[in-house]
Amino acid sequence: MDTSYHVIGLMSGTSLDGLDITYCRFTYKSHNWIYEILNTNTLPYTDTLIDSLRGAESASGLKLVELDHAFGRFMGQQVHQFVQQHAIRPDFVASHGHTIFHQPEKHVSLQLGHGAYLAAGAQLPVVCDFRTLDIALGGQGAPLVPIGDELLFGHYDYCINLGGIANVSYNRNGARLAFDTSACNMLLNTLANSVGLPYDDNGALARSGTLHPKLLEDLNQPAYFSAPAPKSLGKEWVLAHSLKSIGESDASVADKLHTVCHHIAQQLQHALPKLHEGQHRVLLTGGGAFNGYLVEQIQQQLGPMYNVEVPSPEVVSFKEALIFAFLGVLRWRGEHNCLSSVTGASRNNIGGAIYLA
Repeated sequence: MDTSYHVIGLMSGTSLDGLDITYCRFTYKSHNWIYEILNTNTLPYTDTLIDSLRGAESASGLKLVELDHAFGRFMGQQVHQFVQQHAIRPDFVASHGHTIFHQPEKHVSLQLGHGAYLAAGAQLPVVCDFRTLDIALGGQGAPLVPIGDELLFGHYDYCINLGGIANVSYNRNGARLAFDTSACNMLLNTLANSVGLPYDDNGALARSGTLHPKLLEDLNQPAYFSAPAPKSLGKEWVLAHSLKSIGESDASVADKLHTVCHHIAQQLQHALPKLHEGQHRVLLTGGGAFNGYLVEQIQQQLGPMYNVEVPSPEVVSFKEALIFAFLGVLRWRGEHNCLSSVTGASRNNIGGAIYLA
């Protein structure tokens, strides 16, 4: 028999574009999962909330707990309004939260937005805290999206997400592999913000710049890029390496944006092995997929054997929220939603805490 779930997925990325909300239907039919995106919205954050989230890593323990609860309450209120606006009846909410710390080598990864406060505000059950169990099992706790790539987007050879941090996912010899390849929108948006822009629209400013070889060399220098997977990046690493190199460069903002696009594309090229003869299908999603100059550089770096495909704007913008909704479904069913082949944990695991409203 077909089994269907109606779920709201929530995603708040490191680029702080806002809270992505997507209402999805997942149907298990003939041993395959089918997804439908039914309703979506992105809620921009206020300047006050952006400042609070940006400054959270240096907040006191008390302030961090207060923000964790307040952000959970905020998400719950937004979900409640979304449900009323669209007159829908979700089975539950699945939330990624907002990452403040990610240092798996220290067994630390914190996503703000407490599930209890989210459940109370939304008046719905909540699945959240997807990373902690995997880290407790010795894994990176990231990336988490690859099982969704495998089960929902498996007809692509590679799935690349250009979010605050870029990552790639692919199947090799029957095992799913995935890892973060470089910072992405965290760099591009920081540079755009420095000249009063929310983002570099279609990469126009980057396109107007020229390559700065010294900056490119500095961006490509860190040992992370040559380290084997499993591996993942956090905001702390980006601040200490990529953003530090950008800040120390005397290049213009346009030249920095231009060079960063080359850096992102080069690291993706290094990350994608040739899996088979013939053409390779590459799915490109995340906010960076709207940056025309960056997409061109990725296609150019990968070469003609790789067909870079940008799907509908809905999938580009909401794929991560969609997949966290799907991770919630797998958790709800008691099925593995985190792959040891990706994270390096001692075993596949069923991540996520459940709060019943």
